[in-house]
Amino acid sequence: MQLKIKPAEDCRYDLVSLGEVMLRLDPGEGRIRTTRQFRAWEGGGEYNVARGLRKCFGMRTGVITAFADNDVGRLVEDCILQGGVDTSLIRWVKYDGIGRTVRNGLNFTERGFGVRGAVGCSDRGITAASQLKPEDIDWDHLFGKLGVQWLHTGGIFASLSATTPETVIAAVESAKKHGTIVSYDLNYRPSLWEGIGGQAKAQEVNRRIAKSVDVMIGNEEDFTACLGLEVEGVDENISNIDVENFKRMIEKAVAEFPNFVATATTLREVHTATVNDWSAIVWYDSKFYESRAYPRLEIMDRVGGGDSFASGLIYGFLTTGDGQKAVDYGAAHGALAMTTPGDTSMATVKEVEKLMGGGGARVVR
Repeated sequence: MQLKIKPAEDCRYDLVSLGEVMLRLDPGEGRIRTTRQFRAWEGGGEYNVARGLRKCFGMRTGVITAFADNDVGRLVEDCILQGGVDTSLIRWVKYDGIGRTVRNGLNFTERGFGVRGAVGCSDRGITAASQLKPEDIDWDHLFGKLGVQWLHTGGIFASLSATTPETVIAAVESAKKHGTIVSYDLNYRPSLWEGIGGQAKAQEVNRRIAKSVDVMIGNEEDFTACLGLEVEGVDENISNIDVENFKRMIEKAVAEFPNFVATATTLREVHTATVNDWSAIVWYDSKFYESRAYPRLEIMDRVGGGDSFASGLIYGFLTTGDGQKAVDYGAAHGALAMTTPGDTSMATVKEVEKLMGGGGARVVR
């Protein structure tokens, strides 16, 4: 079974993402607890995919999200506009002046170095995006009238509130009805689920959403925590990764969810915060495809690496329909994204294709 992609000329968007976009405050080489200055970026697990597809690969993308209408929200909007992502689908909510009823999300993230791992400290309670409800968006107009080739959303957005799972379900069901491909990144974050039922709730929600997904994406922890699918031989530190064990896990996933047309997982073994082994595998059209391996990849900022993998993967499927090229685009784009700061990719498609072809890091003049 292969992905059925709608003709681009029938669609306003190649991809839209559904999720929260936050203001990321980055202390650079320092630490959150001691810094006196932050660099500001925009970021969000689902949004980063749309941004990468637009900025690196030149595709037409939009973001479905919501902001409190204040200067922080407008700052994030300005960042989105600089990334070229369409903002016409954003919902603006009246701000109450102090954030008692609605606010915008902040994400303080330090990169880590060597034996000190990356640390994230999010401040995202009662955000405008977390209060999105199914009826806030005219899904049939979006997918049926405007036309969208691909919808991307994920487990971060689904974990934000009591209403976001229902919003995701409304979106994916409408997308399926109108022939739009649906991808979903499980993106398990224990801190987000902890206060609303923990891992049991994560599995309840994600297994329900999974029934409407065409392309399921996640790493080794995601499939176990969100879908209850164990990977044999993997310890709590995710060391000694055996690709064959992941293949067996994916075979279980597609047997349990026969609607999955493709399933992708990144493989990351962390030696230190700044040195990781990195690769990916994809199951598509009843075959497994493995990317080029990137052993001992040097990392500047790992946040957003998986999202950049997803955007490269989607680009490969949309433009070639080839499983091997899709996983190679994804792995190369993810690798490059982790060599620059911020959640989002700063790579170009030429750089991605050079790396896919085995190109090195010699100076370019």
